Amino acid sequence: MASPATPVNIGDIKNLSPIQGVYPVAPPTGEPGLWSTNPVSKFLSSVSQTIIQHRHSLDLVNPGIMENINKEVSKDVFLGLYQFTGLKADINKTFSMNPAFQIAHSFAVGSKLPAYSFTSIIANDQALVQGTIDNEFSLTGRLNYSWDKHIVSKVSLQLAHGQPAMCQLEHEYQAKDFSIQLKALNPDFTGPSYRGLLIGSFLQSITPKLSLGMETVYNAMDPNGPSQAAISLAGRYNAGDWIAAAQLQAQGAFIGSFWRKVAPNLEAGLETTIQASAQPVMSESMMMPTIQTTIEANTCLGAKYEFRQSIYRGQLESNGDVSFMLEHRVLPTIGLIFNGSINQFKNTSKLGCGIQIETAGNEEIMMMQNGMIDANGNPVAGAPAIN
Repeated sequence: MASPATPVNIGDIKNLSPIQGVYPVAPPTGEPGLWSTNPVSKFLSSVSQTIIQHRHSLDLVNPGIMENINKEVSKDVFLGLYQFTGLKADINKTFSMNPAFQIAHSFAVGSKLPAYSFTSIIANDQALVQGTIDNEFSLTGRLNYSWDKHIVSKVSLQLAHGQPAMCQLEHEYQAKDFSIQLKALNPDFTGPSYRGLLIGSFLQSITPKLSLGMETVYNAMDPNGPSQAAISLAGRYNAGDWIAAAQLQAQGAFIGSFWRKVAPNLEAGLETTIQASAQPVMSESMMMPTIQTTIEANTCLGAKYEFRQSIYRGQLESNGDVSFMLEHRVLPTIGLIFNGSINQFKNTSKLGCGIQIETAGNEEIMMMQNGMIDANGNPVAGAPAIN
């Protein structure tokens, strides 16, 4: 039985195996082969080899995916993903570490969060499954599966009370120097034409620090309206201790962000959003409305400071919002959260307080949560002695 052919780079034409008497080099009889005599194939092979060798010589790195192009600012420094109002309590219990199995009970009062929700998570090195159900029986689920270190597939489902069902499919491929991401929101192939939202993005490293990308959106959600398509461009420059990113969206928006590692425990971020839109305006001298272009802009400046047992975040926006958040670890298994915002121009204010409690399903996990042993069960230096 013949052994399977060895995979080769798609651009390396010279390494293709012989197929039906066509040889990439001269055949054993001494007669010239197709790839060595055809000038077009010789040119394409030469160009392909030159591009491959040049890319390898640049020592490029993977730039990440498009949706994380400014994550250091929007997800790490700013408060957008962490803010809440009212009172909140989270109780997490871990039963095992490999695979990881955890459940969580969440309670909230005076906020837009559900009054009660139950979450269960099970994960290992290859897959993650998460499900949440709240007091209104709204159900959300997520499944992430890693086919290998480069390919990941994701499925998200949501059945919320009073809202249409949502299903999102994602597929990511992260190569050595580029990333491809495909998304489909509520895809429907049963009708005469496709219905749903399709998003495709590509991010390529040009140099070890500079990466450029493009995102295409195809919107066919409205069954009574025409489909729409849009293209956005993005760029990211990573200098190590500072990162600059910019996005030019087809809807007329420009987003620019800058992140800086000021000190080992201090990060700062700046983001500016400029949105241009066209609005119809009625004129007194004309019966038909005229189109007027309006431009809105907002700038946000934030900082994140990490203490030994606390994390402080603060941000200031040009629209007048001043926000802060403090996460303090009272004990290794108990944490407190305080956040608030105030706007003197709008005469509004918000305040939120929360507590996080972590419990263990067995003694080994309890010692890990208290910092007495590491993930391999070895004692941690400086920790209290284990009797």
